[in-house]
Amino acid sequence: MADAALPRARIAGLILAGGQGSRMDQQDKGLVLLNGQPLVEHVADRLAPQVGRLIISANRHQDRYADYGQVVEDGEPALGAFQGPLLGIAAGLAAAAPADWLVVVPCDTPFLPPDLAARLIGAARSAQAPLAYAAANGQRHSACMAVRPSLLPDLRAYLLGGDRKVGLWQAGAGGVEARFDDTPDAFMNVNTPEELAAAARYASQWRKS
Repeated sequence: MADAALPRARIAGLILAGGQGSRMDQQDKGLVLLNGQPLVEHVADRLAPQVGRLIISANRHQDRYADYGQVVEDGEPALGAFQGPLLGIAAGLAAAAPADWLVVVPCDTPFLPPDLAARLIGAARSAQAPLAYAAANGQRHSACMAVRPSLLPDLRAYLLGGDRKVGLWQAGAGGVEARFDDTPDAFMNVNTPEELAAAARYASQWRKS
């Protein structure tokens, strides 16, 4: 079977929305409005057509996130919450069954490419790797990745060991790079009010083009 032909039903999507929003005045970033829509809604609109179902990792406002998919909390008793994206990924992997792949994206990337899942999974399968992450023009976008759910025990062991660095875990798990040099703006993220304003300007230009 060709990589691009993998059925959507065998792919789950995970939107990471469990951060504290420390650079966004402690706001819940996924619910911050971009052109009248919450950031999570922009991301869900991009990712949902590429996957069989959506999972949202969130530590607050779970009722609002439930409008977009199955909500999971990213804390475990032995690990706690608000400790970075790997906690959310672990929760997503635990909820992904029976999917063969979990495609992970942050809630602050509203311009994701429409073929993100196919290209990430295709890169991983071509290399016979259990994980692939996005990169564009020499910049690594570690939080955008496709992961085999079978990596959950490895990730839990890594977290229990005290590490939280995404790239370090990906390297140890045998992750490979998926190149998106043709669409570098697709990974524009929104961490600050200034970046939110820039994203609004970009969205306006994109609609006119």
